[in-house]
Amino acid sequence: MGTALAASLAAAASYRVVGPLGRLDPVPTDVHVVVLAVPDAAIPAALARVPEGAVVGHCSASAPLSLLGERDAFRLHPLLAVTGLDTCFAGAACAVDATTARALVEAEALAAALGMQVVHVPERDRALYHAAASLAANYLVTIEGEAERLMAQVGVERAMVAPLVRAAVEAWATRGAASALTGPIVRGDDDTVRRQREAIAARAPELLPMWDALAERTRVLAAGARAAADGARVQVAGSA
Repeated sequence: MGTALAASLAAAASYRVVGPLGRLDPVPTDVHVVVLAVPDAAIPAALARVPEGAVVGHCSASAPLSLLGERDAFRLHPLLAVTGLDTCFAGAACAVDATTARALVEAEALAAALGMQVVHVPERDRALYHAAASLAANYLVTIEGEAERLMAQVGVERAMVAPLVRAAVEAWATRGAASALTGPIVRGDDDTVRRQREAIAARAPELLPMWDALAERTRVLAAGARAAADGARVQVAGSA
């Protein structure tokens, strides 16, 4: 995260970037803003090296701002999977909050320099925000990893599955979950669902708890989609 942020901010004409610095590198005393891109547990130690008077922020999604003490402090979390120097921050959301007006101005300016969309997520909602982000990214990758493993058993490579995943994600992004849902559960094809579960039980029984939990939530989503569609049909019929 620190390396990617430094590279992107260095490309913004409004900033002179020093770093990224290692955890033991000296921090210049004339810096105006310091951004800590370290694990949550390392924030207090990194903070001790920040010069007094500098505005300081961290990139944690949910670590409390109190870790930054009584300083002008902010939190700046790109809602993005940052995997390397070529990360493009422009267009992504950036969850921001701060302890003072001065710190908030600096956080919003950093987000603007990166081309990000600012969203204000207060302290009380940060853990839920982070949990939702984990569902959207981390757990999605976990599910795709298991799908890849099962496909390998039948001779289908990851590259062959990728178009299916991309189409599903794009449909969700465009139309929302209820409208994007496909498959045997939404069609009410119980025999197919049963055969799928039997195959999982026989070939990958360790996945059954996850499979059953996902199937149940999919049934709830499908039921909600059907109820919404039925309501729309009744409304149209009634207005006619």
